[in-house]
Amino acid sequence: MLKTLQYKADFCVVGGGLAGMCAAIAAARHGAKVVLMQERPVLGGNASGEIRMWVCGASGSNVRETGILEELAMENLWRNPYKIYPIWDSVLWDAVKREENITLLLNCSCMDAEMDAENHIAAVTGWQMTTQAFCRVEAKLFADCSGDSILAPLTGAHYRWGREAASEFGEDVSVTVEDRKTMGMSCLIQAHKGTDPVTFTPPAFAKKLTEDDVKFRRPHMNNSGENFWYLELGGFGDSIADTEIVRDELVALAYGMWDYVKNSGNYEDADYWQLDFLGFLPGKRESRRMMGKYLMTQNDITSDRHFEDVVAFGGWPLDDHDPAGFYYDGHPNTSYQTPSPYAIPYRVLYSENIENLYFAGRNISMTHAAMSSSRVMATCALCGQAAGTAASIAVKYNATPHGVYTDHLTELQDTLLWDDMLLPHHQRTPAALTKGAQLTVNGAEIAEAEVLRDGNDRENLFVCAPGDVVEYRFDAPVIAEEVRIIFDSDLDRVTLPGDHVERNHTMRANLLPTAPIMHLPTTLCKSYTVEAVCEDGSVIRLAEETNNLRRLVIIPVGTSVSTIRFVGQDVHEGGGEIRLFSFEVK
Repeated sequence: MLKTLQYKADFCVVGGGLAGMCAAIAAARHGAKVVLMQERPVLGGNASGEIRMWVCGASGSNVRETGILEELAMENLWRNPYKIYPIWDSVLWDAVKREENITLLLNCSCMDAEMDAENHIAAVTGWQMTTQAFCRVEAKLFADCSGDSILAPLTGAHYRWGREAASEFGEDVSVTVEDRKTMGMSCLIQAHKGTDPVTFTPPAFAKKLTEDDVKFRRPHMNNSGENFWYLELGGFGDSIADTEIVRDELVALAYGMWDYVKNSGNYEDADYWQLDFLGFLPGKRESRRMMGKYLMTQNDITSDRHFEDVVAFGGWPLDDHDPAGFYYDGHPNTSYQTPSPYAIPYRVLYSENIENLYFAGRNISMTHAAMSSSRVMATCALCGQAAGTAASIAVKYNATPHGVYTDHLTELQDTLLWDDMLLPHHQRTPAALTKGAQLTVNGAEIAEAEVLRDGNDRENLFVCAPGDVVEYRFDAPVIAEEVRIIFDSDLDRVTLPGDHVERNHTMRANLLPTAPIMHLPTTLCKSYTVEAVCEDGSVIRLAEETNNLRRLVIIPVGTSVSTIRFVGQDVHEGGGEIRLFSFEVK
């Protein structure tokens, strides 16, 4: 008889990709007890070392996704300057493991759900292959961040599959009759270019590719942007049930592509390329899409619709792939620019018929056309953080996800903004304590410093010299809860080395001899102190940081103070000015 391990939590997240990770971390930081169930041995999903898809998101200047995702990016630049996947996997694992409120269940595949009412989940059960044990998790709230929406068939949650006809929502798409076709999945390749020649003998099962096969998908090995994303199949069948069959085809195709690179004679430097990685776990783009209280369409995106319940944003193009994938006789995708950023509403993150179910990732409540933009992982991560934050508020008030929408939406949005999330068309209100205080720099009031408390955390920057004292003085002692600082982490990544691809992607694809060694942005403050002057005149050192890695810094206070002061000492790479978007007290 196999044992069953029992867990109880406020919030159970199924799926440990970037969306699930951010949901779990956000909820845990706001006080919820969380169980994160992940069927793989590593975290990150499509971004992990098992699959190695790039983390893409909104395009354009100053629209990079922040919050938890930016924390991960900064940590990776510090710990992983060579962009090596085993280190990236450890960055993701550590980000979850160090959260005291998260219980992490790796190698645990969700296989069952118990309902205590037709529309309410009581528990889910997973099979943990490493321990040969079942893991049963009771929780108040659940989130399906599994990509394939495993909780849909297990709970009866409504979902869609495939492509909508253009007439259903008036979308500008070519499909005239709805179908169950999807975008395909990919098994990726990574290689490095060395100084000594190496040979490659393909396996017998490798697909033999011709010049005609690659005419629209020709590898550009010396381009830093070559990551073989177009090795894609599986859109005509069932992108869940057929995964094992499609995986076999993808592996044969990938080895065939590498054989073409090495042995076709069409690459002058082919002898110097060495295969480092070929994925056996397909990265998926599309399967089930959950149905929420609102279904977002292509027109919502292209019209830049303003949503009163905005909680996240997108900005990737409408990037649709033909279901035939690699074997489509044409360009592998269509790409139409979108407003960047565009708003994503809260109502697409929770079920229309299961009252305690959230979801985040590529499975949120979107039409196929809209999902072709929102499916990329940086956008998924933002939705995860929004769902996790909402779950913590639902736990706080014993509310349903929809109850957060009807009764606590302002608190949700204010919390996301405080946590450094950009919400399009929504301005953050500065902390009340900050607004009423006297703000000085080296003892003098200067107009330029007022941007530190204007609620704009991206555009209005205050620059001071190392050692300058930035200080809030209160007319009378106040109980301060925390100090919030937003540093400049160079969202456009102009201070990083390398070309556009190297600077803007967390990880790299092929490794070229010219690949740079990365470092933290030279705009990011490295060392600083924060002090509080108490009512009796004593001084408390609230923080003394010598190796700051974060854009957003939250420092607990929890006492009566008359003054809060910040002193920046240095930036990463040394010798620069101290750059602040926000310095507030609440």
